[in-house]
Amino acid sequence: MRLSRYFLPILRETPKEAEIVSHRLMLRAGMIRQEAAGLYAWLPLGLRVLNKINAIIREEQNRSGAIELLMPTIQSADLWRESGRYDAYGKEMLRIQDRHDREMLFGPTNEEMITEIFRGYVRSYKDLPLNLYHIQWKFRDEVRPRFGVMRSREFLMKDAYSFDIDQAGARHSYNKMFVAYLRTFARMGLKAIPMKADTGPIGGDLSHEFIILASTGESEVFCHKDYLDFDIPAVNTDFDNISALQGIVDKWTSLYAATSEMHDASAFEGLPSEKKVSARGIEVGHIFYFGTKYSKPMGAKVMGPDGQEHEVHMGSYGIGPSRLIAAIIEASHDENGIVWPDAIAPFDVALLNLKAGDAATDEACEKLYRELGAAGVDVFYDDRDERPGAKFATADLIGIPWQVIIGPKSLAEGNVELKRRATGEKEVLPLADVVARLTRKA
Repeated sequence: MRLSRYFLPILRETPKEAEIVSHRLMLRAGMIRQEAAGLYAWLPLGLRVLNKINAIIREEQNRSGAIELLMPTIQSADLWRESGRYDAYGKEMLRIQDRHDREMLFGPTNEEMITEIFRGYVRSYKDLPLNLYHIQWKFRDEVRPRFGVMRSREFLMKDAYSFDIDQAGARHSYNKMFVAYLRTFARMGLKAIPMKADTGPIGGDLSHEFIILASTGESEVFCHKDYLDFDIPAVNTDFDNISALQGIVDKWTSLYAATSEMHDASAFEGLPSEKKVSARGIEVGHIFYFGTKYSKPMGAKVMGPDGQEHEVHMGSYGIGPSRLIAAIIEASHDENGIVWPDAIAPFDVALLNLKAGDAATDEACEKLYRELGAAGVDVFYDDRDERPGAKFATADLIGIPWQVIIGPKSLAEGNVELKRRATGEKEVLPLADVVARLTRKA
């Protein structure tokens, strides 16, 4: 992509309304634009990151055995009355009426609708276990939306829902999502720690929040330091191996870890002083097991192997991709801008032409642009007639992992400069070696 032909509305000044780092940087980098309180348009650069995050989430959900569908954003109030949540949910629910005066709502979550879909088709335990997920925009009318997309009213959510014949099966489904979440966040360059958490309005008696540590986090969290060094489950993890999966979950819940709401000060004080981590944290995922909370009132039953009808046991598993982008920026930035992990960066390489209009630099940049593209490298080519300082500032602000810098002086010697955004490390190498260097596996 050539910057001269791209839509990237960079802001020079820090917006006054932005209270936290991620909000400031997302506005300045032209990733989002606020359209109303808590409502944001996703501009091209932001959407590229959002799509990359969604792709990783999909891959790991599919790997675990979950199946994707898509449910509507508008739901019937009658479904929520069946579960008993319509009147209990509160003012955060946006209640509306259609032209026939039927009561509807903009869905803040989908437990009722997925239960209705399940009960319409599934009759036998032989069709279980089943996990259905979707990635969909939701709306919660927050009384005070703030912090940009970290706490907005409209947000993108991956929510999965599991169905099992009994509690033992439901626990295995829960474990699948637990392990899938560990892998999902690790692939995004994050170390997410599962912490016992309150189930909130969704309900249930087994719940974990996945927390990343960040100095600008929303709340205080407490955990054992060894979690930071735990190995992430391998790509070839067998999600059908009940005992092996339980072993992974047991390991990741064996040490102390809790949000402030679930914190046990006496238990935490019992840890060795060098193993205590008390820090700010940001929630990036939340999983629940809630048994028959929805299947019982809504009549979601299957015929069991004993010939009797059984209310299915359910779980719910959420990741907010739009919120996750802000969380990643909070955990990965510096004074110059965003520092994207490679896997979710909007582009792989920023190609900076330091003297646009110069025949030699133009030719070298065009040649490298074509070669990198042919090699499968996603290139952001700054071909503008701008000062070098402006190009460096833009590349640092939007956080592309690699910068290839081509100027007349080094090019006269057949060389270019390669910069790693995360560390600031630079190296000079021949122009002919750039493609091999950037496509070399770490």
